[in-house]
Amino acid sequence: MSLNSILKIFQPKDKIFYSLFENVVDTVDVMAKKLREMVHEPDFNKRAAIIAQIETLEHDNDNLTHQIFQELGRNFITPFDREDIHYLATALDDIADYINASAKKINFYKVNPQEQGIQKLAECIELGVEAIRSAVKELRNMKNVTSITNALVKANSLENQADDIYDLSIERLFALEPDAKEVIKKREIYQVLETATDKCEDAANVIESIVIKYA
Repeated sequence: MSLNSILKIFQPKDKIFYSLFENVVDTVDVMAKKLREMVHEPDFNKRAAIIAQIETLEHDNDNLTHQIFQELGRNFITPFDREDIHYLATALDDIADYINASAKKINFYKVNPQEQGIQKLAECIELGVEAIRSAVKELRNMKNVTSITNALVKANSLENQADDIYDLSIERLFALEPDAKEVIKKREIYQVLETATDKCEDAANVIESIVIKYA
C-alpha cells in the first residue's frame, strides 16, 4: 500500500460530517417552516396534510442522524471531538422530534391553533432553527466566528422570548378558558412548543463549545 493510500485512511472525513449536518439542519428548517404554516391553517384536514409532511421530514432526519452515528463509528479521525459530534447530532434530532410532537398534538387533541401564543411560539421555533442553521453552515470553514456567535446569541434570545410567551399564554389560559379539558390539552401543547425552543438553545450551546475549542 502506498503512503498516500495509508494517509487517506487517517484523513478526517470533514466533507461527510459537514454535509450530513447541513442536510440535517436543512431538514429541520423545513419542518419548522411547515409547523408555522400549520398553526396558521384554520382547516383541520389541511393541517393534517401538513402534519403528514412534517412526519415524513422527521423520518428523513432520523435517517440522516443515523448516518452521522454510522460515520462516527467508521472514522478514526473526525473534524472535531467525537463527543461534540454526538451531542450536536442528538441536539438537532431533539429539535426535530419536538417540532413533530407539537404538530401531532395539535391535531390529536383537535385544538384550533389560531391562538396568538401558539402562533408566536411556532414563530420562535422557526427563527431559532434558522439561527441554528446559519451557525451550522459556518462550521465547515470556521472562519466567520462573528457570524456564528451572532446566530447563537439570537437562538438564546429567542428561547428567552419563548419563555415569556409561554408564561403569559398559560396565565391567560387559566384566566379565560372555562373548559378544564381544554386547559389541560392546550397547556401540554404550549409545553411541547416551548421545549422545542429549549432544544434550539441546547444545540446553540453545543455549537458554542465547538467554536471555543476549534475557532
